[in-house]
Amino acid sequence: MIPILKFDDLAPENILNRDIQAEENVSAAVDAVLAEVRANGDAALKTYTKRFDGAELEDLRVTEAEIEAAWNTLDPEFIRTLEMAAENIRHFHEQQVHRDFALTDKPGIVMGQRYTPIEKVGICVPSAPAAFPSTILMNVIPAKIAGVKEIVVVTPPDRDGHISAEALAAARIAGADKIFKIGGAQAVAALAYGTESVPRVDKVVGPGGIFVATAKRKVFGQVAIDMIAGPSEILVLADGKSNPAWVAADMLSQAEHDVLASAVLVTDSRELAEQVQQELEVQLASLPRREIARKSIDDNGKIIVTDSLDKAAEAANRIAPEHLELCVDDPFALLPKIKNAGSIFLGRSAPEALGDYFAGPNHTLPTSGTARFSSPLSVDDFVKKSSFLYYTREALEPVAERIADFARREGLEAHARSVLIRNEKGGNVQ
Repeated sequence: MIPILKFDDLAPENILNRDIQAEENVSAAVDAVLAEVRANGDAALKTYTKRFDGAELEDLRVTEAEIEAAWNTLDPEFIRTLEMAAENIRHFHEQQVHRDFALTDKPGIVMGQRYTPIEKVGICVPSAPAAFPSTILMNVIPAKIAGVKEIVVVTPPDRDGHISAEALAAARIAGADKIFKIGGAQAVAALAYGTESVPRVDKVVGPGGIFVATAKRKVFGQVAIDMIAGPSEILVLADGKSNPAWVAADMLSQAEHDVLASAVLVTDSRELAEQVQQELEVQLASLPRREIARKSIDDNGKIIVTDSLDKAAEAANRIAPEHLELCVDDPFALLPKIKNAGSIFLGRSAPEALGDYFAGPNHTLPTSGTARFSSPLSVDDFVKKSSFLYYTREALEPVAERIADFARREGLEAHARSVLIRNEKGGNVQ
């Protein structure tokens, strides 16, 4: 049963213990996979796909015929749901597009910044229990808006060598260019190094388990990555007027992801805390993934009771959760007090699942407390910035001696000379 704790009795480091170690040391295994894929390309990918996914493949890439067949098997209403979600995601992320700028307010000087899209991006999509169409929408659409030229989706097949129809439909709607039936560390290796079939990309994004996270960490520098994602998290900040059944349901929506996931309630009501504690037990009994959710709740769940909503906000900021729900009468009044959270859900009618699937803001979020300094996936993740500057000789001359003096104070004489050689006195660099 989930414990109920008093906020004032908890040391800061014990509010949420994220020192979760994988049972298996995967580093050496991932090193071996990366080396094998780098050396043997497609052959290694096929071997690993047979070993880990039970599928024997001739071709790694999903064909257009497979996508069309999958599309035709789906209920048109679900396709419409995917299209509506895509419209919402697209509308939200279009607001994130930056504009180039140039400063021309000083004579003879032009300075500015320009944005250019990353050329090729690989997107990892988890497969348990099936490839997630929501992850495809949330990753592909911002990349398309940014102007990425080639978007490659990788996701493990089932034992028959198929990708779920829902995932293939989402990829078509979002605009993915290529889809490959590979997953795990081997998929990250293929994207980072390239194989006969899989193009080498410039950035790898998307969630995954410990093998994917470890592989992303190891190939960073060879390619860019979005983040190292940890187990999923939810923190529900609720007052005493909240419905305990709703709160419990929202907590379990994350607990069912993974045994390492964490679900936390912070409340100023002891009565609500006790009601939610009991309601979790009731709902767990009928949950299809109850064994996973049970272990998550028992090992990583907490209910923290504070003496005020201000203290509850303080607890939330210390935890810096991936998902934060503000289930209070006036969430907009509490919002300015929240400093650290990946995505914030305001009010009692905005469950976390709304953001996972449909509303528009991205569901690829910082975990493990990294919301203290990082942000959700966005269009920004698929562009890079370049600054530029232009000086006429007349604009450079008045400041040349100052720049040279600055450089010499840092012990960099060649820097100084490179400026002085351009002055109109003939290039005196002594």
